[in-house]
Amino acid sequence: MPERIAQGDVRLRLASSGICGTDMHYFRHFANAGMRLDRPTTLGHEACAHVLDANGSQLSEGQLVAINPVIACGNCPNCRTGDINMCTGKRFPGSATTRPQIDGFFRDVFDFPARCCTAVEAGIDPDHLAMSEPLACAMHAVTRADVRQDDSVLVVGCGPMGLLATAAAVARGAVVHAVDIREEAAETARAAGAATVSAVTAVAGDRFTERFDIAVEASGSPKAFNLALDAVCKQGRLAVLSLIQPAPVPIDLHRVALKEVTVIGSILFAREFEAAVEFIRCGTRDMDHLISDRLPLDRAQAAFDAIASGRATGKVILKPSGWNPDTW
Repeated sequence: MPERIAQGDVRLRLASSGICGTDMHYFRHFANAGMRLDRPTTLGHEACAHVLDANGSQLSEGQLVAINPVIACGNCPNCRTGDINMCTGKRFPGSATTRPQIDGFFRDVFDFPARCCTAVEAGIDPDHLAMSEPLACAMHAVTRADVRQDDSVLVVGCGPMGLLATAAAVARGAVVHAVDIREEAAETARAAGAATVSAVTAVAGDRFTERFDIAVEASGSPKAFNLALDAVCKQGRLAVLSLIQPAPVPIDLHRVALKEVTVIGSILFAREFEAAVEFIRCGTRDMDHLISDRLPLDRAQAAFDAIASGRATGKVILKPSGWNPDTW
């Protein structure tokens, strides 16, 4: 950590951070969706923190801030329309999408641009606020899919992103059915607002008899994409929220044509970050039910192992080093 803080940055002390599926891929394979890290990199892009040094910004020392990890250039045509996820010069921590890579948030202390920090009032649970970034991603997919009141929505995959997509769709008035290959994970979606849930093995083969207006693929599995494609109605919409990993699995593209399905890509978020922070501030949904475990940074290996083993059905939160639930 340099002694001097760069102009425009603030120095932050980690409050809470979430482990994302992309972190898992980098941790296990040093790559994600075909993109490889070119050097050892600190992971983590979902976090909130307390301001240690405001460095002349409008923030105040001690404030809790949600961190938007997208460092957009602010000048390109995409930035000018608010589509910061499409910024051609953006930087993103803990990811192979930025070259050279910049370290992420799985650190006790780090510097980050003040303009990426949104202060919240005292009393907001940091563990909930750390989910602002993934919730914004889920909101973006739901927005791109044009989810509306009373739409029937199938969410495929009940990991953290599927749970947040469920909450985002329910907030728009949709009726959500959530599915996962693990029955216990599917049941977790009820806490996120799903009206009905099921395990894939509970469905006849790999098909649904019901047809849905919209499907959201949130598992990262090509097989799950095919399931969603089959389940969506004619002229329905399928939003791809996950980063589907390269795999030698055929995609049933003929169904896209035969059913006139609109397949919608979704990456990061555009204008949804502030909406996600507000969602959490207002307590619209009890986010605590979406958290599987909390561990300190110095037990990160155990946290990653819990996710890799499938034991964690919700978000795993990393706390500052030395954190102990009985003493903090």
